[in-house]
Amino acid sequence: MASVTGFVEKIKYRNEDNGYSVLNVSSGKDEFVLVGTFHYIDEGEMIEARGTMTEHPVYGEQLQVESYEIKAPGDTQAMERYLGSGAIKGVGAALAARIVRRFKGDTFRIIEEEPERLSEVKGVSEKLVMAIARQMEEKKDMRQAMMFLQEYGISMNLAVKIYQEYGPRMYGIIKENPYRLADDIPGVGFKMADEIAQKVGIFTDSDYRIKAGLLYTLFQASAQGHTYLPKEELLCQAAELLKVDEDMEKYLMDMQMEKRIVVKTAAGQGTKELQKDRCPESEDTPSCCHHVYAAPYYYMELNTAKMLHDLNIRGDVPEEEIRSRLMRIQKEEELELDSMQMQAVMEAVNSGLLIITGGPGTGKTTTINTIIRYFESEDMEILLAAPTGRAAKRMTEATGWEAKTIHRLLELSGGPGEEGTVNTRFQRNEENPLEADVIIIDEMSMVDIQLMQSLLKAVNVGTRLILVGDVNQLPSVGPGNVLKDMIHSGSFNVVKLTRIFRQAAESDIIVNAHKINRGEQINLGKRSRDFLFIRQDNPENIISTMVTLMTKKLPGYVHAKPLDIQIMTPMRKGVLGVERLNSILQMHLNPPGKEKPEKEAGGVIFRLGDKVMQIKNNYQIAWEIRNKHNIPLETGTGIFNGDMGIIRELNLFAEILTVEFDEGKMVEYSFKQLEELELAYAITIHKSQGSEYPAVIIPIHSGPRMLMSRNLIYTAVTRAKSCVCLTGIPDMFQYMVDNQVEQRRYSGLKERICELEN
Repeated sequence: MASVTGFVEKIKYRNEDNGYSVLNVSSGKDEFVLVGTFHYIDEGEMIEARGTMTEHPVYGEQLQVESYEIKAPGDTQAMERYLGSGAIKGVGAALAARIVRRFKGDTFRIIEEEPERLSEVKGVSEKLVMAIARQMEEKKDMRQAMMFLQEYGISMNLAVKIYQEYGPRMYGIIKENPYRLADDIPGVGFKMADEIAQKVGIFTDSDYRIKAGLLYTLFQASAQGHTYLPKEELLCQAAELLKVDEDMEKYLMDMQMEKRIVVKTAAGQGTKELQKDRCPESEDTPSCCHHVYAAPYYYMELNTAKMLHDLNIRGDVPEEEIRSRLMRIQKEEELELDSMQMQAVMEAVNSGLLIITGGPGTGKTTTINTIIRYFESEDMEILLAAPTGRAAKRMTEATGWEAKTIHRLLELSGGPGEEGTVNTRFQRNEENPLEADVIIIDEMSMVDIQLMQSLLKAVNVGTRLILVGDVNQLPSVGPGNVLKDMIHSGSFNVVKLTRIFRQAAESDIIVNAHKINRGEQINLGKRSRDFLFIRQDNPENIISTMVTLMTKKLPGYVHAKPLDIQIMTPMRKGVLGVERLNSILQMHLNPPGKEKPEKEAGGVIFRLGDKVMQIKNNYQIAWEIRNKHNIPLETGTGIFNGDMGIIRELNLFAEILTVEFDEGKMVEYSFKQLEELELAYAITIHKSQGSEYPAVIIPIHSGPRMLMSRNLIYTAVTRAKSCVCLTGIPDMFQYMVDNQVEQRRYSGLKERICELEN
């Protein structure tokens, strides 16, 4: 076994998750490369390492480290070198030399035992004395903490976060209640905390474990779109997770007292069928159902309902005055509004809060444009926004007015959202509201309860808020059912546009979308310019057909590039799921090549030129829009779930991948951030919300009943601008049209609104 003792000159590489590092170590005149897992180490420290010398074909001789110790520098030269390495902030090479010259071989003992004596050295203030002593102690404590936490399988990156959060208290927390980590540390979920608890020896029926499991179940439900769970369903799911026979209902009272949950009573909810689907043991339908919220989601709904109520005021502009101005606008713009469009404009003038809903081709855009024209003639300040970049771009093109994403409208300045909380920092809020007379939000079906609350905080009472959307689209990816709950509450002005206008009626996409929504039979054999069905019974033939359509048939037909055409499928898994389709499509649309660097991460190969999608909200990640000379023109933060782009650079040496998103936003991802991306040649229909593509291709085959539904196929069809191509089994398409089953969303905004009305 070989041994090396020397100084860490440079940390060439460190994996923050597992501590694997490559070190340059200087030992007298010799230099060595050490590779291995190091709990915690800084440049400038002295290491004594033991292991096996190996010969790397590229990097030469290396010591594969099997064990090591961090040694206190043993001579004055070593001490000076460590102190001046930058390991101790505030101490440079010159000051390190003065300290060691003053105390010689006693330097480290002085720092640890008599740090006040450092003030004897010229240039060392009392404040710096304290800082040096604190840092030396912290480094010693940190190293011990890293070794302790790694015994429980905790990664280096996470171990640092845990130590920074708790300091020396972490030892007691880990041994007594590691479930606190799931509450306090971003990146630690219940399952990780549970694994640590098992290694510590905490019993499976521990109070801490059961409470943490209940809260975890509620947060997992929010990832499925729910803001609460019925009590029986919560207890059932938590029992399955925790594998305990304990009566967990008694813990709910404690959690209410701790203000971690809120329990609301709702009579006559009729949840028996749903409960039995998910928890077969549930036999009785309670006459009174208890809704259990993780506390943050209850207060989001409550605050949202209150702010909506405050905005919902009536104006007093005479009807004749509005009609007269409307007639003038119609004449000037050569428009002809139907009665419902006229009503929408009149309600917009006299409503603090208005909802306009309708399917494709029903004149929503014309109505919005008329409303804009009306308020523009009044010299009012108008703001337009939509939930995603693609939806905002469509809104801009349709109105001629700049539309922003809601995040950009609210001036997002960074700050990550943690599990179960909303920590996004918007510059626009109740203290700094939006300066506008009228705010129009499009694609409202996509807005979840978190974003709705943030938006409303920035809207002054007296500002007109006009919400536009198609209530028959799929609900938001995030928790809540905001648009539907608002409409069903019956508390706000709602104008529903139903007439399909003549030009729209010439499109089979629009005509068939409305037939799908009504559950009517569709003639799939009809020759159509924009709605095509290609029968294929075999999944492999369906895939072959989609590849041919995407690469050969459709680009010329709709005058678009293959990457602008979108394949959308109901599911992630299976032979026609997103994951398998993307690996196949990548080979056809962006095959490997010598000039294309690639990186494998999480079983996915990312290659230069790939089409990718962001799959989680990242409020902190920086973007910049560059000119042709690569000089930044605009910068900002935030890329969001569903944003799509192209990999423009892939630097294997720097371990950075650069994606160009909509509007030319360039974003750099370190390789350890690649879990936030996935290939997007094919996407789930849920992820398509708010987007429009020149053409869409939809495989139609068997799948879970909850996914093969009417609102899913309706959403998919309405994403196409020029052409829809469906390929698969005609009977399965009709099954989807007939299947009205929607995955039930537990959301209580409607109830919160109605409580305020009573």
